[in-house]
Amino acid sequence: MKSFRRFIDKIKPTFEKGGKLGMFHSTFDAFETFLFVPNKVTVKGSHIRDYIDMKRTMVIMIFALMPAMLFGMWNVGYEYTLSIGQSWTFWQNFWFGFLKVLPIIIVSYVVGLSIEFAFAQSRGHEVNEGFLVTGLLIPLIMPVDVPLWMVAVATAFAVVIGKEVFGGTGMNVFNPALLARAFIFFAYPAHISGDKVWVAGLSGGQGIIDGFSGATPLAKAAAYQIDKIPSVHDMFMGFIPGSIGETSTLAILIGAVILIITGIGSWKIMVSVFGGGMAAGLLFNIFAVNPYMQIPFWEHMVMGGFAFGAVFMATDPVSSSQTEKGKWIYGFLIGFMAILVRVFNPAYPEGMMLSILLMNAFAPLIDYYVVQANIRRRLKRAKQVANV
Repeated sequence: MKSFRRFIDKIKPTFEKGGKLGMFHSTFDAFETFLFVPNKVTVKGSHIRDYIDMKRTMVIMIFALMPAMLFGMWNVGYEYTLSIGQSWTFWQNFWFGFLKVLPIIIVSYVVGLSIEFAFAQSRGHEVNEGFLVTGLLIPLIMPVDVPLWMVAVATAFAVVIGKEVFGGTGMNVFNPALLARAFIFFAYPAHISGDKVWVAGLSGGQGIIDGFSGATPLAKAAAYQIDKIPSVHDMFMGFIPGSIGETSTLAILIGAVILIITGIGSWKIMVSVFGGGMAAGLLFNIFAVNPYMQIPFWEHMVMGGFAFGAVFMATDPVSSSQTEKGKWIYGFLIGFMAILVRVFNPAYPEGMMLSILLMNAFAPLIDYYVVQANIRRRLKRAKQVANV
């Protein structure tokens, strides 16, 4: 590794400003910082130094996503064997899913990073590591049978419209990964909804056994087929059709523990999202006027992308609320509105995506009123002290 470090240092002047390849300085810097910890330090003013930087944050996020991704790969193979009436070994299921998911991940990273590099080069800025996580989140919230060209178009839309037009990483208003999913949902709804897109090969129909349905638990609930919803155990473990990384609540919670212990993810947002969802579910259980509202409130927590959204999407440090009290309000409203959309809009059984995107837009407003409330409270206290 030391010899490779010396090689990088040797060719580095060529890519510095004024060098022969100075125009590619941003690209070279991105590869260097990806391979090695940056050796830049602050030289002016007083700063609080911390061991956490953007690079370490992104790496921890990737580690936290690993359980959901690996289980998702296995589940892709498992659901496929169910559809054809066969039984494969653990590794056969995993290998089949790996070959199905890997192209989606590659397309996401190639398209997204190419656009990020192009914008960095044109602006003369450094390439941020933000897309390392977004590039993995996008495949995990997609159905396994989504066409690769749609993934490419959706990723380009998310990076350009969701990030770069706002100034790049750290400036975006909306979660880029959710924008990619929203783009496909509204532009190509047949490829991200229905019963045939969640299981590999089901849309082709070849070799599928009679009576097999690729419907997700949310789709069955929206159709009022309550008796056909899988057991809570199967939904918690993830033995159900769905987006690649959203099926296993257990794997997602493992990622949540990693984020909370390392301080990368906000436990306040996670807890408040689940709290808001349970409050809405309990309220609808009390005033149940249709079969969907009769579903026990705790089952909503393990259905669809609720857990994945609460842990990995709602906690995005850029598009979520920044104040401590605002995080509680922000998360609670996401959870409540997600269940609200599910129950009252059967045409769109999954409400997590829309609720997070909506609250992304309101996050600055929530923080504004929290800050203003603190200011008024302090002014009031100062007046009381002055009067004394």
